[in-house]
Amino acid sequence: MLHAILTEGVKAGASDVHIKQDAPVILRIARQLVAMECPYPNAEWMEKVIAHMVPPHNKAKFEELRETDFSFYVPGIGRYRTNIYQQRGTFAIAMRHVKTKVPSFEELGLPLVIKKIAEAPRGIVLLAGTTGSGKSTTLAAMIEHINENFRRHIITLEDPIEYVFEDNQSVIEQREIGLDTQSFATGLRNMLREDPDVVMIGEMRDATSFAAAISAADTGHLVLTTVHTTNAAQSVLRVLDFFSAEEREQIRRQLAATLKAVICQRMVGTVDGGMTPAVEILINTPTVRKLIEDNRLETLPAAIETGLDDGMQNFNHHLLELVKSGKVTEKEALSKAANPQALEMNLRGIFLSQGARILG
Repeated sequence: MLHAILTEGVKAGASDVHIKQDAPVILRIARQLVAMECPYPNAEWMEKVIAHMVPPHNKAKFEELRETDFSFYVPGIGRYRTNIYQQRGTFAIAMRHVKTKVPSFEELGLPLVIKKIAEAPRGIVLLAGTTGSGKSTTLAAMIEHINENFRRHIITLEDPIEYVFEDNQSVIEQREIGLDTQSFATGLRNMLREDPDVVMIGEMRDATSFAAAISAADTGHLVLTTVHTTNAAQSVLRVLDFFSAEEREQIRRQLAATLKAVICQRMVGTVDGGMTPAVEILINTPTVRKLIEDNRLETLPAAIETGLDDGMQNFNHHLLELVKSGKVTEKEALSKAANPQALEMNLRGIFLSQGARILG
């Protein structure tokens, strides 16, 4: 029955599958929740399926915490990022379908400046956004671009592995937390002894991990990672929040020296019923570096606004492009805009920039 559910989900183009005891199986199709026509899972079925799905290295942790994350592969169907958890005393399963083919920048609708960012020889690149904003897919597209065009040694740390890469021009090793290494901190500590050129960290979670990432970037490596924030400027603050007040001054100066770019995404509905990313990009130009060093983080949005010639853009810039190209309606763009009033004026041909004045 699980195989049938997943097969039908793939046929219907479902991004997610939700299964819980004595309730309909739910698919998420084009961001809408749809109930499947199938028997309701009972307690015995849930117990057998969970015992089958949870990998051996996760079982002890699962029994202790009553929840776990892992990657579940079904031959002929695909790979799923899977979370099993309890609700009201019974187990539930959430599964996100991960497509095996890594989409290209063009297929994803990403600005081409992100290719140039991926080609950087060193520095930290932060992929920001909320859950479901496409960060992991953009990260995979960047890794695949490097793999297709450059001879680099790439090591990833993921929890769990989502996209599986095959060596092309580059040599790639993918390490899953719990299976291949004990933790992000342990994997990062040992990674620099493994001669990488590019390090990809699935998610930045604590001060230890970020300190290791800064150290890697400082010694000539390209570090790609994700953070959960809603805009590019906020991502810099989020990194500093990992550290105590006494450490932030030093970390801020190190970040100013090692940051390459921040790419922040949010998904927008298209006129044809699909989804496309709206992208905000902050690039660490000399101006941005100086603002971070001087702790003028509140002026980073102004630096983005005035940095179009350097490849920067804010959400309103990109949403305006999407509307003009006919991909997105004005109503949808305004609902996803960081500043709806400013975007509404832009859509009517009125542009009032205060970025230069704010930067002084």
